[in-house]
Amino acid sequence: MFFFGFASGLPFLLVAGTLAYWLREGGIELREITMIASAGMAYSFKFVWAPLVDRWRLPLLGRFGQRRGWLLLAMACVMVGLLAMSALTPERLTVFVALTLFVAFSGATLDIAVDAYRVEIAPASEQGALVATYSLGYRIALIVSGALALVLADHAAWPNVYRLMAACMLVPLVACLMATEPEVMRVRTTGWAAGLREGVVEPFADFFRRFGGGVGLVVLLFILSIKISDQALVGGIIGPFYLDQGFSKTEIAAVTKVYGIWVGIAGVFLGGVAVARWGIHWPLLAAIILGAASNLLYLILIGANGDIGLLTLVISGENLAQGFLGTTAVAYLSALVNQRYTATQYALFSSLIMLPGKVLGFFSGAIVETSTGGYATYFLITAVVAVPAVLLFFWLKPRVRVGGDDEVPAAAGDGA
Repeated sequence: MFFFGFASGLPFLLVAGTLAYWLREGGIELREITMIASAGMAYSFKFVWAPLVDRWRLPLLGRFGQRRGWLLLAMACVMVGLLAMSALTPERLTVFVALTLFVAFSGATLDIAVDAYRVEIAPASEQGALVATYSLGYRIALIVSGALALVLADHAAWPNVYRLMAACMLVPLVACLMATEPEVMRVRTTGWAAGLREGVVEPFADFFRRFGGGVGLVVLLFILSIKISDQALVGGIIGPFYLDQGFSKTEIAAVTKVYGIWVGIAGVFLGGVAVARWGIHWPLLAAIILGAASNLLYLILIGANGDIGLLTLVISGENLAQGFLGTTAVAYLSALVNQRYTATQYALFSSLIMLPGKVLGFFSGAIVETSTGGYATYFLITAVVAVPAVLLFFWLKPRVRVGGDDEVPAAAGDGA
């Protein structure tokens, strides 16, 4: 799971935050940068093709198993896409953007396969340890694709940096070849119509049967709102913001991509401890509030003129809060999944949780350029938009039961 977490995390910044630095140095306008670097929005729509990953055993690669076959294919596609980006560069912008979308699509597919593998490879009682280990690998990958990439870009051409990032995918690819395929009894269907129903219709029908129509819709709205503040800063806006405040790429790498990642890891494990001690609900509420409030710390960085102390302070608070939020959110989503439809349902939930913040991030450059408050206006917006999540939490808490490791979450009063 550590190596699979590394594989999932590697392409994420390379089509978003890290890519924004490359585009900025290429003279591309902020509005266009934030739109191109929103290619990661593909992660928010992965539930669309998740049923295919869930149900279709790949030819040739399928001999490694249902899950490992897709893992190998997705890793290989990420490698090829990154190498193609390094060969074409942003000078051929249209094709470069298409390749960026291809890498994002491949990375999202990799996420689907990894999440399904994680849920199926071990019982619910061991999921906490798997999530923590996965998160450690994921964040190490963020150091590599964030900090290391930025430092290297100060001394080497961006295409060479992306070639090195592609080579890093060889490590989890070898780990996948050595891994064990989950032992899961899969429902087999005969006929196209039966397969379509079992793979596409039933995962969604099952969710609403367990939670009910009205409550189920509110659960989905709540999922949409949980991480909007967090995801609104993941795209292309934050890199140009750091550069505009007078920080060098090496300084940004050291504080945000090395120190900040380890602070985030601390937040991840604090979240795991909190969930183990107090359950899912109350730690999740605290995480939503702290995550939104931490975005306001960026207000003190405006006009910082390269003050490393201020940057360190902001990153300490923001990354700790976001790491805490990440663990509690994953625990909540995992508790909602029926293992019969692992890949499809988890892909739906994890897609929804990222979508609103990605959409907001897509327009972040336009908001900064057109508003009188500039960056300050955008950071305030990213904090305020978390209010609906808090309100929905209190509405759902008496109506939805998310039990312990061995319990099945259900709508209150449904008899489950």
